Amino acid sequence: MNKIIIYGSHYGTTKLYADKMSERTHIKEISYQQVQDLNQYQVIIYVGALYAGGVLGLSKTMKKIKEPRNVKIMIITVGLADPNDEINEKNIRGNIKKQISQEIYDRVQIYHLRGGIDYSKLSFQHKTLMKLMYIAEKKIPEEKRNAETKAIIETYGKQVNYVDYQSLENIIESIEK
Repeated sequence: MNKIIIYGSHYGTTKLYADKMSERTHIKEISYQQVQDLNQYQVIIYVGALYAGGVLGLSKTMKKIKEPRNVKIMIITVGLADPNDEINEKNIRGNIKKQISQEIYDRVQIYHLRGGIDYSKLSFQHKTLMKLMYIAEKKIPEEKRNAETKAIIETYGKQVNYVDYQSLENIIESIEK
């Protein structure tokens, strides 16, 4: 069965997960920016960083699949907030649904992983965006903060790494089925 791992990573955390999956499964990995023809694959694993309510490169990549009903598609998101938080998961799924066709969404397997952030590596634009988000999130009363809000506040200005390769076990198991 022809399989591929595609990743959308801006600062590298998502690529770390893609690298580890490729190493463990022996499936070729490429950046979403290098994707040409996806119609030769029976299994497409998309590992994408969460940015501003979307999954980096997901929409662009999924549009390249001509016959989604003939393909097993997995989407794995990587973000700062707790991936096991119910509200966070619901928000991520809602954002994914906006980025892909209903036909793909109805068939896709979705997983969530926790990544990291290093403010010293952020571009000026991303630092500015994070500062604006931080200011807005700090105004939310503590009892009304969700996992994403808490993660932005807790990690603001820091270097944190929540990468956990153990969290790949269920995903790799599903890939190998």
